[in-house]
Amino acid sequence: MIKLNHKDLNVYKKSIELVSEIYRLTENFPKTETFGLSSQMRRAAVSIPSNLSEGASRKSDKDRKRFYRISRSSLVELDTQLEISINLKYLTNNKTKKVEKLANEVFAMLSNMV
Repeated sequence: MIKLNHKDLNVYKKSIELVSEIYRLTENFPKTETFGLSSQMRRAAVSIPSNLSEGASRKSDKDRKRFYRISRSSLVELDTQLEISINLKYLTNNKTKKVEKLANEVFAMLSNMV
């Protein structure tokens, strides 16, 4: 892997941790959701650190912030999908506590960056 400065940021580390947690949570989703909600949640989660990384590599402040906003929007999308998963009883509030904590931390950090 490339040694890049954004990898030292807490927001990056926490967003990577969030992705791992989402993968763990969605492992037990019904097989019918393999290409549905499970896949959508994983893609939204992966989009968070991916856009953060892309933004960090941009030269202009305007460009960087645009990608940070996209990253934050993916997090909001993931939050909606978590809520749907709870409503469908694929997840419980108990199982999502760690994800909720991480999501709130990442959201606050990204908000400070934009």
